[in-house]
Amino acid sequence: MKILLLEDDVILQEIIEEYLVENSYEVESFYDGEKALDAIGENRYDLLLLDVNVPHIDGFEILSYLREIGNTTPVVYMTSLAGIDDLKKGFDLGADDYLKKPFELEELRARIEHIVRMYRLQEEIEFDGMKFIPKAHQIIIEDKMIEMRQKEAQVLEYFIRNTGKIISCDEIIENVWNDDNVPTHATIRTYIKNLRKMFNKEYFDNIKGEGYRFNIV
Repeated sequence: MKILLLEDDVILQEIIEEYLVENSYEVESFYDGEKALDAIGENRYDLLLLDVNVPHIDGFEILSYLREIGNTTPVVYMTSLAGIDDLKKGFDLGADDYLKKPFELEELRARIEHIVRMYRLQEEIEFDGMKFIPKAHQIIIEDKMIEMRQKEAQVLEYFIRNTGKIISCDEIIENVWNDDNVPTHATIRTYIKNLRKMFNKEYFDNIKGEGYRFNIV
């Protein structure tokens, strides 16, 4: 599980990172919000641990922007801001949890584990000798790890959970996209084309005039 940690207190950052690494989490740490936001745009993280009062771009601004562009990565705030207004603001922006400083490291771990269970971040779907981890956007084929984009993973998950059913582009859009940025049918076809390239054999049948069917033989 890959975690982004944003904390401008150098000592606290080192303590948290060391603790999480010891508990088998992969951690990338940042001191200022601008660099953290750049990293989020370039990499995939399973969880974001954000302080609020950090240089350049604060934790609230980061989450507001991420939710605005449709990034749904779970977020836990770690902050000394203890007022009810700050707490409410964090949750209104889309935070998943709020941890007030100072806190015990075991409490942080417990909250992370709760989010893992809640979002099933470690769920694996096995099919045809492969492992698919939807929330991690990864497929494991013969010990080879294939990374995919978030929407590609969501499209593939929808097909796998509806194996054998003919699915139209409109159905995919309705069930995978939940924001105003609705894709065209051409975009859906591009996603399916990209998914086809990831496998050594054909799983997607093109049903002319109707859509696609995902088959596992």
